[in-house]
Amino acid sequence: MDQQRPFLYLSLFFLGFLIWSTWQQEHAPKPEKPVSNAQVDSAKELDNNNIPAGASIPAINAGDINSVPLTNNTKSNVPKYIHVKTDVLDLKINLQGGTIVQADLPTYPISLDEQDKPIRILDAKKIYAAQSGLRHQNVNGQYRSDLAPNHYANFTTGKIDFILKESENEIVVPLTWNNDKGIEVVKTFIFKRGKFVVTQIQTIKNQSAISWIGSQYLQLTHGEHSRAGSMLSRDIAYTGAAYYNEKYIKVSFSDIEDVNLNDQVKGGWAAMLEHYFVSAWIPSIDTENTYYSIFDKNKTTYIIGVKTPELVVNSGTETSFTSQFYVGPTNQKELAAISKGLDLTVDYGIFAFVSKPIFAVMTFIHSYVGNWGWTIIFLTLFIKILFFYPSAISYRSMAKMKKMSPKIKEINEKYKNDPQQKQKEIMSFYRKEKINPLGGCLPMLIQMPVFMGLYWVLQESVELRQAPWLLWYKDLSLKDPTFILPIIMGASMFIQQKLNPTSVQDPMQQKIFTYLPVVFTVMFLFFPAGLVLYWVVNQILSIIQQYIINKKIIGDT
Repeated sequence: MDQQRPFLYLSLFFLGFLIWSTWQQEHAPKPEKPVSNAQVDSAKELDNNNIPAGASIPAINAGDINSVPLTNNTKSNVPKYIHVKTDVLDLKINLQGGTIVQADLPTYPISLDEQDKPIRILDAKKIYAAQSGLRHQNVNGQYRSDLAPNHYANFTTGKIDFILKESENEIVVPLTWNNDKGIEVVKTFIFKRGKFVVTQIQTIKNQSAISWIGSQYLQLTHGEHSRAGSMLSRDIAYTGAAYYNEKYIKVSFSDIEDVNLNDQVKGGWAAMLEHYFVSAWIPSIDTENTYYSIFDKNKTTYIIGVKTPELVVNSGTETSFTSQFYVGPTNQKELAAISKGLDLTVDYGIFAFVSKPIFAVMTFIHSYVGNWGWTIIFLTLFIKILFFYPSAISYRSMAKMKKMSPKIKEINEKYKNDPQQKQKEIMSFYRKEKINPLGGCLPMLIQMPVFMGLYWVLQESVELRQAPWLLWYKDLSLKDPTFILPIIMGASMFIQQKLNPTSVQDPMQQKIFTYLPVVFTVMFLFFPAGLVLYWVVNQILSIIQQYIINKKIIGDT
């Protein structure tokens, strides 16, 4: 039996799996969803109330949120937008509906070359906005826009600039709507220092002669999205909608086109995701909420939202709907503290069972060393120590095979015309010498899930976005700009090959093994530098370990 053939198969499987993982991101079949009462034929138009036929959810259009520039008209005394700025958020809110139409993150620059330019999450150019409103329903089941402000209603406020001062820890932004019929609604946003989460309170003050009955809706809109990037680029992160119903459920843009979601969930949240960043509406955890999605084909706008249960506001009283809105990085610790399951928007895919522990260990190490590059190196040392004995057993097996290679070669020559007998004699020889021919596969089997787990940590964890190491390594989530680490990695693979037994007889296999370091080097040129750093350190430690074991068993190198 050729003892290196399993290693070859594992290597080829490893390469194939990397390609398959990336392909899955682009072409995986969509999961089937149950057809709900809210599903409508694509040829049907929205009715006059903007509600799909047969639906009970507030299917509101996105609106022309990018039809005017995000500046106030100096020729008019009536402002269209207000500006809110804290230490971590810089927002513009449209007074029509109180819609958040722009959100910049001052503490997250768009790139290393543009440190003074913040990343923009909500963006009118992408029709990416956070809308909210109220729906009043009368006894005939009809919605009355004159009794409740939806996201087209005009609000007023006392000023247009709300800036968090150094001496302040909180900003309160009240917007007021009044129908001049005894109904007043105050939509209040509360911003806190250092927080990406905003509290929204919609208070209904009923001074009319009749009871007010209505519900709150919260929704996120997004324009058409096209993904670009090569197979090995980092642009394979999910961009689309999601919500939580005791598990994290993606609702891709194509899903929204196919089916109008209608799901009853206690608590939960509705979100729009982009690489490293998320926006989410979080209603009360104590209410049975309706999650919905809508596709506005006229404006090519995708909507995911949530409607909360109706409340009754008797004459002469007031009642409030309270919710939270998050717009910021996918920081797992912060998201987990805001709402159950919100940290799952950091999507590690099928390798979450490896990625989550890896990230937890990395976070612990980073709390002491303060540098993600050194964190990866110490993580590699930790993993190497953890699997030291299994690897040592494997390397001893390979060393014995190398020491016995003359005998194996002799058997191959003796029975070259009788493959079955040759196989029988080799296996008998392995049993006699207590050699496991598959032992050399163990290090690869150990490293594959760890490698893929770390790959997704580097891909998805915003904590490692623009994380420097040393010298020219300014962002470990990007490829090595000098390609030095991939070259070192390829050289280390070549050295390790020389330490392994070389009993491959098939010329084709010999060629594949010879060029395997070259293939891996080319592939690693485009991988995140942090991932290559892990592999290089692991390879160097493996070489040292294998060299020592070879020295003890064989007596030379």
